[in-house]
Amino acid sequence: PPLSAGLRQQAVLAIGQELNRRALGGPTPGAWISQVRRRSSLLGSRLEDTLYSDQELAYIRQGEEAMQKALGILSNQEGWKKENQQTNGDKVLSKVVPDVGKVFRLEVVVDQPMERLYEELVERMEAMGEWNPNVKEIKVLQKIGKDTVITHELAAEAAGNLVGPRDFVSVRCAKRRGSTCVLAGMATHFGEMPEQKGVIRGEHGPTCMVLHPLAESPSKTKLTWLLSIDLKGWLPKTIINQVLSQTQVDFANHLRKHLESSPAPEARC
Repeated sequence: PPLSAGLRQQAVLAIGQELNRRALGGPTPGAWISQVRRRSSLLGSRLEDTLYSDQELAYIRQGEEAMQKALGILSNQEGWKKENQQTNGDKVLSKVVPDVGKVFRLEVVVDQPMERLYEELVERMEAMGEWNPNVKEIKVLQKIGKDTVITHELAAEAAGNLVGPRDFVSVRCAKRRGSTCVLAGMATHFGEMPEQKGVIRGEHGPTCMVLHPLAESPSKTKLTWLLSIDLKGWLPKTIINQVLSQTQVDFANHLRKHLESSPAPEARC
């Protein structure tokens, strides 16, 4: 039977607290995870006092799980191999994770304050297609509370059209504690956005971006992007690896170019 409003709110809080314990209580967390822990819980923030439906609760839980899994992958420093190293210091690493597959990790420093990146990547997510040629369109299909959204993303063809158009339906969760922001997501099912003719439905997840100011230069931002994606269809692994690694490098370049060429909107975070 459906949960009563009171029990439902207790369930949401219990889920948040448990995921917080799992995500931030693992062995040898990275320095940035330690920083988040010191600044109070990342995942256990009290959700708005809203009455969520069972489906909305499921999406909230899925977003929190995506964040917990992605942070768990990033916190394990073992086994990463270099895929791509740029002269400006940008690099892409990869590893194979049990039950997930091959994941890619972009590490870059952007000469912009974290608030500016948060604005572009979270508040203005739907405008990403205007500056990132790899994205044709992102639409927010549903917003749940203050942290969780369901999105539909239409990606452009890649590798000289060897990789045809793909779309993705994902649940995304954004959390900010102190000076660190984490944006996480994974594939989900949304009944009002069925698969479309001529477009292969890929699957994200778990993925996340971690943003935090450089300790020695707070006006600059360290961005770490964990990319885990299943493009579906029949594609050689060598092409997939090349496309995903290059997609991350291109993203960093397009983001820098966009931030340098456009005036900063008023930050709202």
